[in-house]
Amino acid sequence: MEDDTVQRIGIIGAGEIGKAIVEGLRSEGGASPEVFLSPRGARVAAELSERFEGVQVCADNQEVVDRSELVIVAVRRQDHQEALAGLKVDDGKIVVSLMAGVAIDDLRGTLATGAPLVRAIPLPAVRERRSVTVTCPSHPTVDALFEQLGGAMPVADEEAFNVFSALTGTLTAHYTYLATLTSWATAHGIAPDAADRYVRGLFQNVGRSLNDESRPLHQLAADHETPRGNNERIRTTWFDPANAAALQEALDGLLSDLK
Repeated sequence: MEDDTVQRIGIIGAGEIGKAIVEGLRSEGGASPEVFLSPRGARVAAELSERFEGVQVCADNQEVVDRSELVIVAVRRQDHQEALAGLKVDDGKIVVSLMAGVAIDDLRGTLATGAPLVRAIPLPAVRERRSVTVTCPSHPTVDALFEQLGGAMPVADEEAFNVFSALTGTLTAHYTYLATLTSWATAHGIAPDAADRYVRGLFQNVGRSLNDESRPLHQLAADHETPRGNNERIRTTWFDPANAAALQEALDGLLSDLK
């Protein structure tokens, strides 16, 4: 594949991320590459094959592998032995693992293949081609694929990769933080839809400010805060050193498990 472009991609495990990858590949109406889906997650796989030309559901995982140049493994960590047992993967294929906590050596042992194995952390925003995807190790074909979907960020080793993997574990805590704010406002007599709309607006503006990469995150925080103001009060009384330490401890625990 001299131009690092794949024409046939297989996805084993049609969950949320597998679905987002298919939608991202098709988001600009392109008919290439062809996509082959495993029957695992049958409802999602069937829906994707109906929506998009060139997306097919295979009879089993071996057919996915056989018909693809690049195979994305997007099953849950605890299911991978069952999903991959007995698969024959030719050395000429490329395998991309989206499984957190499964090292390359472990996956190679399960698949018993000499094919290139790459780990990646695509996020749901690949469906809009707006997610930067961490990859390890760098591989030109894999990096080219994720560049189409918002960008690739190769890292040197699995130690670094696991740090980025742990960071993704903070996403739902952020959503729950926002939900807690709306619940607090509702408890003080604000209509739920008004509270929801206002909190979404506040943090959509935060998201837009993150596009300003000329300022580091600590500078953005400082620029949105006035001495003895409301923001400083909440930051210093709620998100105090003990709270920050607890977050770091939780991340350290997750990182340890991912290793």
